[in-house]
Amino acid sequence: MKLSYSTKLYYNYRLEDAINRTARIGYPGVEIWGGRPHAYYKDMNKASISSITKIIEETGVEISGFIPAQFGYPTNLCSPIKNIREDSVDYIKKSIDTSLALGCNKVSLCPGRTLYGQGYNQGMENLNSSLSKLVDYAIKRDVLLLLEPAHMLESDLILTIEDGARLIEEQKYKNMGIALDTGHCHINKESLVDTVYLLARKQIPMHIHLDDNNSLGDQHKIPGEGTIDFVPFFKALLETGYEGFLTIELGFDYTANPDAAAYKSKKVVLSMLEEAVGL
Repeated sequence: MKLSYSTKLYYNYRLEDAINRTARIGYPGVEIWGGRPHAYYKDMNKASISSITKIIEETGVEISGFIPAQFGYPTNLCSPIKNIREDSVDYIKKSIDTSLALGCNKVSLCPGRTLYGQGYNQGMENLNSSLSKLVDYAIKRDVLLLLEPAHMLESDLILTIEDGARLIEEQKYKNMGIALDTGHCHINKESLVDTVYLLARKQIPMHIHLDDNNSLGDQHKIPGEGTIDFVPFFKALLETGYEGFLTIELGFDYTANPDAAAYKSKKVVLSMLEEAVGL
C-alpha cells in the first residue's frame, strides 16, 4: 500500500503547486480534485494540461485517482429534473476526458440525493439511467469508475458499502468499483473490517479515502483525531492483499496550513500501518 494525498485541501493553490508540495512532503501519490482552481474541465486546455503533466513527470508522483467536484453541486446524477441529470452526466464525461488527459484512468462518482417528494424508487431509476450512460462511456476509454457511498447526512440512495456493492452486482457494472471513505462508514456505523472483507469476497475493486470524525459529522479530520480505530482496518487490507493507494482526504479546517496537515497525516498513518503489520 502507498500513501496519496487529495489536492482538494490545497484549493487556495494552483494544482501544480499542490502537486509539488505534496511530493516534497514525501507522498508517492496525489488524488486530483476536478474542481476549480485545480482541474475543472472548462479550464483545461493544451497549455494547462502540459503544465500539470510536466510537474507530475518531474516529481515522479503517481495520480491515484481523479475526483470531480460533486455531492450536490454542481451535479446530481439522480435528479428528477431532466436537464440537471443530463448536465451532470455530461459533466462527469468531460471530467473523465480530463482525467485521461492527465494520465489517470480512475474517476470517482457520487450517487446524489433525491429531491423532496421524488422518492427512493424514482431516485434509483434516475441514478441507474445516469450510471449506465457513464459506464458505457468509461468502458470505451478503459476507465474504472469508483462509486463513493455517501452517508445519511449527504444521500438517501447509496449510503453503505453494501448498498454500493449490491448496485454494482445487480446492474452488472463491469468497470465500476467502490471508493471507500472511512469517515462515511463511521457515520453510518459500518464495520470497516467487514466492508473490506465484503469487497474482497465479491472481487469488487476498491479505492480508499482516509479521514476521521467523531461519528456525528463528516469532519474529514486527520486520522487519529477522531474516534475511528484504523489499525484493524489496515490489518484487514493487508490480509486481503490490497495493493492500492491510501488517499488522505482532509476537510477545510486544515486549509490554513495544508502542508502541516499533510506532514502530520503521513506520520500518523505510517505509524498505524506499522502497528497493523505487527499484529
